[in-house]
Amino acid sequence: MKRIFSIICLISIVNIVSEACTSAIIGADMNPYGRPLLWKNRDTSTTDNKIEYVEGDKDNYSYVALFNAKDSKLNEAWIGMNEYGFGIMNTASYNIKNDDLSSKKMDKEGFIMAKALKKCKTVEDFAALLESLPKPLGVEANFGVIDAYGNGAYFETNNYTFTPYYLADAPDHVIVRTNYSHSGRQNEGYGFIREANANHLLEPYIKAKNITPEVLTEVLSKSFYHDLLKKDFAETGEKWVIDQDFIPRFTSTATVVVEGCRPLEEGSEIMPDEIIKDYIMWSGLGYPPCAEIFPVFCEQDGVAEELTGCGPKGHSPQGDIVKARKEEVFPFTKGNGNKYIDMEVLINDEGTGYIQTLVPKNLETYRLTRKQRRGED
Repeated sequence: MKRIFSIICLISIVNIVSEACTSAIIGADMNPYGRPLLWKNRDTSTTDNKIEYVEGDKDNYSYVALFNAKDSKLNEAWIGMNEYGFGIMNTASYNIKNDDLSSKKMDKEGFIMAKALKKCKTVEDFAALLESLPKPLGVEANFGVIDAYGNGAYFETNNYTFTPYYLADAPDHVIVRTNYSHSGRQNEGYGFIREANANHLLEPYIKAKNITPEVLTEVLSKSFYHDLLKKDFAETGEKWVIDQDFIPRFTSTATVVVEGCRPLEEGSEIMPDEIIKDYIMWSGLGYPPCAEIFPVFCEQDGVAEELTGCGPKGHSPQGDIVKARKEEVFPFTKGNGNKYIDMEVLINDEGTGYIQTLVPKNLETYRLTRKQRRGED
């Protein structure tokens, strides 16, 4: 036990990263409904999120996206999809910046993603956008994208260059990224254990070709498996668990999956009216183990009011509800209190923990929504 505690203490210094996420792109052939997926478990020091629909015009496409609550002008998108079936998200990277651009000129990822949602239809369009934007870009990130043709890619991007990793070339057509770039400097960055966690948890679903949005939001985003220790802390019966290198963390503020359409024939016309019916952005605001899932559509009435920034200071009512639940999970407020999880609030012998009560509710949301979508039951 002393040895395990020492390992946890040593790796705890990694927890200084404030902008960090776990993410994946899943190929259509790995999904039982034949749809590609784009997932982001968001970690950020900005606690409050909202989801909003942005109406297009003659120069810009309409889209829905996750925004920070304080972003009243909707300038920075953090994951979203548009009326042409283009979806995008990012994870921060910490090993590909190769210049001395000051921190004041960095962190422009949200602006780029908002622009991409307004302008891009395809993976190739996003590559062209990155090429065309003025340099330096002000980013160090892994951008994940999908389109209506079933294409997907990560673009590991710094201020001047990017390296694409295409879904078609990936083993099993699954790519996971956390907070380092595979094209970057070796053994630098963050999220190595979280990436291993995600790959481990996805393995049986890859073998079965059965990765669904609920696997991502209800399994991965609610998992307390730790790959370095080869231990699932949700199964140990321990009341207090140290919050370190799990996929959901104290800084996790949302779990969101963009579920695309069955891939169109390459070169065929993309019809927004069809895309709007087919694409769903499954959204859970707040700390993912305590989050409820809502289906979001790319249309004027496609976002449930409780997800929008209709509350005080632009907060979403649902986000505030889940934030209150999170305070029960992390009840200590002094010193390093935010490192200690009360697991009995999430899972207990009485069956009243948030994970135990919310997972069935969320699975029913998935089932009922799919029942209403054509061709699925």
